[in-house]
Amino acid sequence: MSKTLIDGPNGIKSLTGKEFGVTAWRTMTFEEIVRFADATGDHQWIHVDRERIAKESPFGKPVAHGYFTVSLIAGLFFELVEVKGFKMVVNYGFNKCRFPAPLKEGARYRLNCKLAEAKEVSGGLECVMAAAVEIEGEAKPACAAELVFRFMGPM
Repeated sequence: MSKTLIDGPNGIKSLTGKEFGVTAWRTMTFEEIVRFADATGDHQWIHVDRERIAKESPFGKPVAHGYFTVSLIAGLFFELVEVKGFKMVVNYGFNKCRFPAPLKEGARYRLNCKLAEAKEVSGGLECVMAAAVEIEGEAKPACAAELVFRFMGPM
C-alpha cells in the first residue's frame, strides 16, 4: 500500500475532502490490552479479568479500553501518510469521539481516515481528520473521531 504524500501547506490543502486510505488489518491482543491497563492504572474487570469476563461480560471477551482504541489512531495515521514540508505535526485535540462498538481481544481492526478540513492558523495549518477504527466484519467502528492535528512549519 502506498502512502498519501502530504507535501507542505499547498499539498495538504489540496487533499481536503479526500481519503488517505486504510491501513492493513491488525489483531487486538490481550497482552496489548493489559499493557494499556498497566500504563494507565485502569484495570477494570471488562478489560483484564478473564474469569469474571467469562461469567458476567456482555462482550464475552476482554475489550480494549476506549482511550486505548483512540490512541491507536496517532501511530496508524503515519502508516497512511508521508509528511514533507512541515517542521512537525502535533495532536491538538478532538472535536468528537465516540466508541460505537467494542474492540474485543482477537478482533482485527484498521484505520480509515480522511482530511475533512484544513485552515490556516498562526504558525501552520489546523487540520480536522475524520477517523474510524474499523472492526473486520462489524457494521459499527470501534472508534469514530474528529481529530485535530496542527501541521507546523513550513520547513
